[in-house]
Amino acid sequence: MTVHRARAAAIAAVLTAAALSLTACGSAGSTSADTKAAGGKDAKTATSAADFGGMDALVAAAKKEGNLHVITLPRDWANYGELMDGFTAKYGIKIEDENPDGSSQDEINAIKSRKGQDRAPDVVDLGSAFALSATADGILAPYKVADFDKIPASQKDANGARYNDYGGYMAIGCDAKKVAACPKTFADLLKPDYKGMVALNGNPTKAGAAFGAVYAAALANGGSLDNIQPGIDFFGKLKANGNFNPVEATPATIEKGETPITVDWSYLSSGYADKLKDKGIQWQVSIPADGSYAQYYNQAINKDAPHPAAARLWEEYLYSAAGQNGFLKGYATPALFDSMKTAGTLDSALVAKLPVIDKPFTTFPTQAQTDTAKKVVTENWAKAIGG
Repeated sequence: MTVHRARAAAIAAVLTAAALSLTACGSAGSTSADTKAAGGKDAKTATSAADFGGMDALVAAAKKEGNLHVITLPRDWANYGELMDGFTAKYGIKIEDENPDGSSQDEINAIKSRKGQDRAPDVVDLGSAFALSATADGILAPYKVADFDKIPASQKDANGARYNDYGGYMAIGCDAKKVAACPKTFADLLKPDYKGMVALNGNPTKAGAAFGAVYAAALANGGSLDNIQPGIDFFGKLKANGNFNPVEATPATIEKGETPITVDWSYLSSGYADKLKDKGIQWQVSIPADGSYAQYYNQAINKDAPHPAAARLWEEYLYSAAGQNGFLKGYATPALFDSMKTAGTLDSALVAKLPVIDKPFTTFPTQAQTDTAKKVVTENWAKAIGG
């Protein structure tokens, strides 16, 4: 799709001003018998690399554990595949990625149901509504990465229980070879041309991507951050007129032609365009001007992580210049965009590839608004779509 440097920079400025963050389990493995950091502090309660005696000591402790359990990280989501490979190559720590196509709620469920088990997830990547609830539940471990102070205050928990990692806009993706005229707005999606074509990335009661799609649809149909119901009603109309496709959209379903139109995060859709080009699929991505909605996802560490040192090293890696530029390579705006730009460590060539935004979204839901919206979606989504 067409890209413009000035607009790409505007995306990052808008996202960096975010008030909140919005959705991405380890399988069996060995846990280090000695969880003590170099300074004698338990690695599970270490709140910074300094508690280990510095980065070198943290690296040594993480290598001793030898494993990292992650959950719900598709390799083609915000360039996570390359990031995981890079971490393993740098530190020699094996990553076990369970249920890559799961939801934010699946991640929280795994933390709770596997408490004390060796197969529990060490770290999670959560949509905002889910990150906030997980923080409130006290299941996340406070930890501040080296550049924690450079993450804007509005984009993190003050104690380090969770912090924004990358963000993007809700976008409409379309297979131009299967769809005569690709839709550009939410209003377009109601046209009779798109029978059985419009799909979401998950269920909005469980997945941040689908939740964001409903919020964006609400803004496009007279709703607001205080009123998500119009978004639910919109998808109810899509279901009633036959346009809604209940298949959960993935690169595989797009390649098979099962989901020729999707409403998903801009960085995912843009990544699909690259991935599917060699397969003869002409995937187009548009940011709908009538429903401009952006959000961040959050990183967090399981309070009872079976590999606590590796979990903390993973966070340090993701918030290094290499990690943040890794997200940028996946078309996502990293949380440290502004500070890296100032420091000259941001990859400008990758910034130029971010999608065009004609109508930047500058207001983000508060915690109260997010909690209310999540409750409304949980209570009413099945009523609108089921049956």
